[in-house]
This record gives sequence, C-alpha cells and structure tokens, in this order.
Amino acid sequence: MAIQVLGISGSPIADSNTDRAVKAVLKSTGLQTQFIKLSELEISPCRACLGCTESNECVVQDDGRSLAAFFRQVPAFVLGAYTPYSSLDARTKTFMERMYCFRHQIGGNAGKVGGSVITTACVPGAANLPAAAETARTQIGYWMMEEGMTDLGSLVIEGNVPCIRCGHGDDCKVSGIKMLYGPDATVASVGVKTFEGEDRLAAAAKALGEKIRDALQRVAPREAVE
Repeated sequence: MAIQVLGISGSPIADSNTDRAVKAVLKSTGLQTQFIKLSELEISPCRACLGCTESNECVVQDDGRSLAAFFRQVPAFVLGAYTPYSSLDARTKTFMERMYCFRHQIGGNAGKVGGSVITTACVPGAANLPAAAETARTQIGYWMMEEGMTDLGSLVIEGNVPCIRCGHGDDCKVSGIKMLYGPDATVASVGVKTFEGEDRLAAAAKALGEKIRDALQRVAPREAVE
C-alpha cells in the first residue's frame, strides 16, 4: 500500500517526546504512514553549489539524496523538531535545506500538506525566556510557504532540558534547570516531562492527524510511494 503521510523526527534521543508525538499524529491520520529518524541517517547541509539546477537532484552523495526522492513522492508529512539554543535543531534544518533541489523550474514539493511537532524546554509565553517554540515554528512555516506547501499547524510540547539527565543539574553553575525554572529548582522538583503526561497534547495530536487526513481528501491525488 502506498505511503500517504511521512513522519520525520530531528530528535537524536531514542524514543523521544518528539518521536512519540509525531507517531501519535501519524496514527491519528488513519492512513498508511512511515516514520523516519534523521539521526539514523547521514545527511549533510546544502552546499549551495547549484549542482541540482538542471536535474532537480542533489549532487551530495549521502542519505539526503534518497530521502529527498522519497519525500517528494509522499503527499503529506509531519515534521518533528526540537529547540537547542532557542532555535530549530540542526538535523531538521539540514533536512529542510536539502529539499531545495526540487525548487528549480518544477517546484517539486508544491501541493503537499503538512504539520509540525515542536518540542521545547522553554515554556511558551514564560517571562524572560526566549520564544524558542515560536522561532522554530516560524522557520518551518516559512519553509513550507517558500516550497508551495500548505501548513496545517503545529503541536508544541514542553520537553526536558538536558540538565535533567546529565548528572549535574542540581549543582552546575550554568544549569538550564535554574535558568528555566528559578534558582531553587532541582531535578526532583522539575521532574521529567512526557508527551503522554497531558491529555490536551494527545487531543491536539489527534486533531492535527485528522486535519492532515481531511486535507488529503480535498487535494488532487499525487503519486505516492509504494
């Protein structure tokens, strides 16, 4: 059966909140899906060499070539990212850059529909903290706009700063726990946050998946991947 929705995660953590949220959205579509974890692939950033101008095929010899070809054929996607240093993670940004090979002359990704999952340790709207989730969501949204794709929305998850599990989160002078949650915060008081810990997130993942499904039913059929 043809793959209709591709899930992609930029998180390098095994079975991360980002991974599980992307999979939840995929499941909620009720369609044939596939999940890809970028940390399991070898993908270099775009070199801006314009070697793809005539062929619409990237000349960089790595897994990005096959991923780009696969992505082009799938009509819908869910892109999962996280926000190190208050911006989009490098793997997700690299994936987005490598889709540039289809821009020339044909607009090969135009017409796709998709959504995103953003995991961040910076609580959205918190005073004196970067707007990390909004920054990442904006980056993905404008990328989709430039590619002629339809952005169906984002699911934002509060994730965990690495200091939670590094072993020095309580006593480190530059602990992210103290920065995010205050000088008296500890690993124990903050706890480990999970995607499954809030019912509203499961409901939001379900709603995004159903929105992708409904959008696919309204658009003209694209050639899908077997």
